[in-house]
Amino acid sequence: MAQPTGIHARRAALRLLDAVLRRGETLDVAFGAATKDLRKFEDKALARAIASEVLRWLVDLDEMIDSATKKPLPDDAKARMVLRMMLAQWLRLDTPPHAVIATCLPLLAGGPRRLAHGVFSTLTKSEASLNDAPSLPDEVAARWGERASAIAAGLAEPPPLDLTLKDPAQTEVWKAKLAADSLMPGHLRLARGENIEKLAGFASGEWWVQDLAASLPARLLGAGEGRHVLDLCAAPGGKTMQLAAQGWQVTALDISKRRLDLLKANLKRTDLKAGAVRADALQWEPRHQFDAILLDAPCTATGTARRHPDVIHRIGSRQIEEMAELQAALLERAASWLKPGGVLVYATCSLESEEGEAQEFPEPLSAEPIGTGELPEGLLPSADGTLRTDPGMLPESGGIDGFFIARMHKRA
Repeated sequence: MAQPTGIHARRAALRLLDAVLRRGETLDVAFGAATKDLRKFEDKALARAIASEVLRWLVDLDEMIDSATKKPLPDDAKARMVLRMMLAQWLRLDTPPHAVIATCLPLLAGGPRRLAHGVFSTLTKSEASLNDAPSLPDEVAARWGERASAIAAGLAEPPPLDLTLKDPAQTEVWKAKLAADSLMPGHLRLARGENIEKLAGFASGEWWVQDLAASLPARLLGAGEGRHVLDLCAAPGGKTMQLAAQGWQVTALDISKRRLDLLKANLKRTDLKAGAVRADALQWEPRHQFDAILLDAPCTATGTARRHPDVIHRIGSRQIEEMAELQAALLERAASWLKPGGVLVYATCSLESEEGEAQEFPEPLSAEPIGTGELPEGLLPSADGTLRTDPGMLPESGGIDGFFIARMHKRA
């Protein structure tokens, strides 16, 4: 008997969810293996969309399932996972119920298909619905404190597509060409779902994909004027390209060969120059000190939950503590590589205070406050001159990732 069209994408989505929720893998890491049997781009995109919406709304979907069963299904039961997928497609991806049933129930062949069918039918007949914002796991809500509700509202939808222009002076030109919005010079914002490689300006290297928040750390170093900057943990190269375009002589360091290959490909496409070094920043020693250092440190990446909702369920106190320790070690080394009078920008795409506000900066670094005029309209620096963004900010403009950014100078 022929399998219904679309079941392969659903099976891939099931594999993705199993990898994230049972094995603790990231969506990005799991994606290749989970979708290896899918040939069409559309099928791969659908598998990711289903998995992402399940993870985005997991708490609410589970409450819905539990409301329609006499006895709660185990958290790791395959029937629960398939029901999560069924509900996510119906409620979030506007898939008709009959198509959901036809493509998802076969995933439970030899299992409790009747149970899943009954629960789904009960919920569709009762016209069950989701709230405007997803619920957060209790532990996550507690960590994010008084901003948790606003952040959750910012996680309700995947983010738009942000681009950084190689030449900010061309912002109005490219805004018109791509029918884009712009929140500051050098930035463009398009609706999500665009085929990036087919957009005007991609092949000629006029821009690259980069969330607005991720573009701010390099912007805060200003014009390079031929001076030397170290981009630590640089790949896949968005900040490296920014710095090169701003006139810096860039040394881009990263430990991953695969990610450095991406950085080199991006530099070639944009015709920008930087020296790429593959090394462990905890072991490497430079030949000279630098005028500036950008440390976009490895982190839990909880600030990217809009496009990576797996972080909501994978990250806990242990990972946060480990990352904070690594960041402190990298800061200590980076400070020693900075010339007296030089500037260091520290950034993490994390919403956790341990990786931002609570991080201690080594001597002899002193704060160099970030000014309101350096930021997009609607963002303000904190009282201490650092910057905290989160997905609940700029809601009318499409939101922004969560980042912590501090700028410091080295006393002479």
